[in-house]
Amino acid sequence: MKLKTLAGAMLLAGGVFAAGGASAAAFINSGSLTLGVNDEGHLNVSDTGLAGYPGVSVQGVSAVGLRYNVGGASYASTEPGCLCEGWGVGLVSSGASGYANVSVDGVQNLSLVSFSSTASTATSVVNVLDGSGAAVLEVTHFYHPTALTANLYQVDVSIRNLTGAAIADGDLVYRRVMDWDIEPTSFSEYVTIAGVPAALGLANGNNVRRTGDNGFDTANPLDTLGATISCPQDTNFTDCGPNDHGAVFDFEFEGLADGESRVFTTYYGAAGSEPDALAALTAVGAGLYSLGQNSNGDAGAVSDTPVTFIFAFGSDDGVLTPPPPPNPTAVPEPGSLALAALGLLGLFGARRRVK
Repeated sequence: MKLKTLAGAMLLAGGVFAAGGASAAAFINSGSLTLGVNDEGHLNVSDTGLAGYPGVSVQGVSAVGLRYNVGGASYASTEPGCLCEGWGVGLVSSGASGYANVSVDGVQNLSLVSFSSTASTATSVVNVLDGSGAAVLEVTHFYHPTALTANLYQVDVSIRNLTGAAIADGDLVYRRVMDWDIEPTSFSEYVTIAGVPAALGLANGNNVRRTGDNGFDTANPLDTLGATISCPQDTNFTDCGPNDHGAVFDFEFEGLADGESRVFTTYYGAAGSEPDALAALTAVGAGLYSLGQNSNGDAGAVSDTPVTFIFAFGSDDGVLTPPPPPNPTAVPEPGSLALAALGLLGLFGARRRVK
């Protein structure tokens, strides 16, 4: 699938999501997975007094980012050590950017519009502010389980142009970064990145701008990537390590008219083995991903016990794709049906153009 086939995923949207009033961060749970989601949409929540708190991890970590719950134990992945997980979005031409990461820079240039949650879902809506304090982008992260696999949380992302003018090709950029600290061998893990195209960027027909294993990078997408820790940048690698490292993904997007939104899907999750993790990725069509695994044994042995953690993007040859159809048995978050409709319309437009 080429970039032009996803024109339908960038639709006029006066409000892709609806959300309730501002609230606190939340712990959300799908059974085997627990996430701690902050108001601005990044992970790693330290407030153990919130409802749904799963308790400390197997190594005694109290904060919650992405947990895998199995056999009465809770394994942590992004929360041991530094709370280094975050996202950011920016406009290259103007230098405006907004980003959030608990331990690296905190929350910068973001204004909270709303945050709402249920026991299993969370929706964050923020505005990105320019140097004058004007809102230039609206960003929504909607976390919810998917009926396609129990091993992944789906995160639907919408970025809406509020600048009052068109955004040019390549001007809109997005970053997601995480420091993998996989229990029970926190600070010593194997990392995999897969699905990176051989040639990167819009000029080569995809959205991937940069990749790397430095999970301590800032979430500001306008900053260059920090030095690599163990693994090569901008390419695929398997079971690299062990070391104290993670993953960072940068993206650049097609032009966006004023009021238009770019919608795509990410995933966080975990499984009891690498084959199960890969099966979950196949189930949702996540073609670009990172795996984090503990270092008990060698690189071949870590695939089996006790857990493989996952971060992924809905991707077709490096092109970020809109959300799949709505879960057949799930009760939608307010406004999520509108998002699903946008995704379906985008896919319909894509299929018509491919024929």
